Amino acid sequence: MIKYKNLYDNKNIKIIEQKGNVKVFEYIKDLSVDTGNAVAAYFASEMNVRKRQVLIELNGNAYTISAGAMQWTAGAVKMAADVKGIGDLFGKALSSKVTKESAIKPKYEGQGLLMLEPTYKHILLEEVSDWDGLVLDDGLFLACESKIQQKVVARTNLSSAVLGKEGLFNLCLKGQGIAVLESPVPREELIEFELENDEIRIDGNFAIAWSSSLDFRVEKSSKSLIGSAVSGEGFVNVYRGTGKILMAPIA
Repeated sequence: MIKYKNLYDNKNIKIIEQKGNVKVFEYIKDLSVDTGNAVAAYFASEMNVRKRQVLIELNGNAYTISAGAMQWTAGAVKMAADVKGIGDLFGKALSSKVTKESAIKPKYEGQGLLMLEPTYKHILLEEVSDWDGLVLDDGLFLACESKIQQKVVARTNLSSAVLGKEGLFNLCLKGQGIAVLESPVPREELIEFELENDEIRIDGNFAIAWSSSLDFRVEKSSKSLIGSAVSGEGFVNVYRGTGKILMAPIA
């Protein structure tokens, strides 16, 4: 039996979001400062630059996390590589080359607590089944329930993706369960689009997540070279169909 003190009852920590058995802690102040960085730490906190941590309460279920993201575990928690055989290992090694994600992600299961490393990024908790397949921009994945399927999806037109200087492949999560994402901006600043047989054009790498049901291409901003020159835009990201998009105000 383990008793936890100064964890749930720490007055400098507040739970800013909770979904299922996942909690997001935020440190109100950075108390580990000295005279050399106290002023910077104070103004950082005032501008919402704060440390955040994800606590996962395991109750017989399993979570797959990004390599190196675990800070500590407590209780009967076991770690294993989330690999189902040689074929699965080979496939994940290939996918890591194109999605910039770690090839082998550790899986934690059992009864107890799993705390992830602190981060200054913002944490998003998403139910994957709400997205009909959740496609992520590079570097967003932090953790997900192990029952969620991870696969690689490619752009519809690879040649224009190269010309548009965008990545060719993305990580896609499918199934039912909670995904934990690291976002460059807070949820309050993200714009969410819901498309129904329509399209959205975005100039730049602002979309951080979108439904796999959308047809995602990189196209010229105008059908004519003169039109593209006049608009000042060369290539834009185009999302067509029915689904959702999360867009950040900054790249």
